[in-house]
Amino acid sequence: MSESTTATTDLTSQYTAQVTSDLEQNVKEQERISAEIAALEEHLTNLQHDHTVLVNMQRALGVASAPAESTATATSAVVPAPRKKSTSEAGTSRNGSKNASKTAARSASEKTRVKRGTAAQARPTGKTLNAGKPEGNASATKTAQPTLVELVRGHLTEQSEPRSAAEIATALGQAHPERGIKATVVRTTLEGLVARNQAQRSKQGTSVFYTAAETSEPTAAREAEARTDQAG
Repeated sequence: MSESTTATTDLTSQYTAQVTSDLEQNVKEQERISAEIAALEEHLTNLQHDHTVLVNMQRALGVASAPAESTATATSAVVPAPRKKSTSEAGTSRNGSKNASKTAARSASEKTRVKRGTAAQARPTGKTLNAGKPEGNASATKTAQPTLVELVRGHLTEQSEPRSAAEIATALGQAHPERGIKATVVRTTLEGLVARNQAQRSKQGTSVFYTAAETSEPTAAREAEARTDQAG
C-alpha cells in the first residue's frame, strides 16, 4: 500500500514540474510574440508615413497623371472588335455604303472650306502677338528670385539645430511674405532634399526635424562658383 502511494506522489510531482515548466515557456513565448507585434506595428506606422510623404512628392512633381494615362490605354486596349456582318447583310449594305461615301466626301469638303475660313478670321495680328510677350524688366526680375528649394536649403545651412517643417515655413514666410509660403509645400521640398542627400531627417518622438546635410555644402559651393564663372 505504501509503495503505491509513493509512486502516485512521484508521478504527481513530475506532472507538476512539467506543467510549471510548460507554463513558464508559454508566458515567455507570449512576451516574445507581443514584442514582435509591437515592433511590426511601429514599422507599419513608419511605412505609412513614408508612403504619405512619397505620394505628396509625386503629386508635387506632377507624376500623378501617369496612372490615369495607363488606365486609359488599358481601357482602349480592351475595346471589343466590331461584329462582322454576315454575307447577306454585306450584300444589302453595299449599295448604301457607296451612296454614303459620296455624301461623306461632300460633307468633308464643305467642312474643310468652313475650317479654312474660320482659321483665316481667327489668325492673330501683330499687336495680339506682341501683347502676349512679357516685358524684359519683369522677366529679369522674376528670373532673379531664388526658388523655394534654394530658400529652404539656405535656411537649413544657416541653422545650428534641427528645425521642423512648420518652423522653417514660418521663418521663410516672415522673410518673404509676398511669396505665400505654405508648410505643406515646405515639407514636400524638404523630403525632396532628403531624397537627393542634400538634407537629413531625424525623429524625436512623433515629430520630424530636418538639418542640412554635409554633402550639401560642396554642392552649394560648386553652384556659387558656376554662377561666378557665368557672371564673369
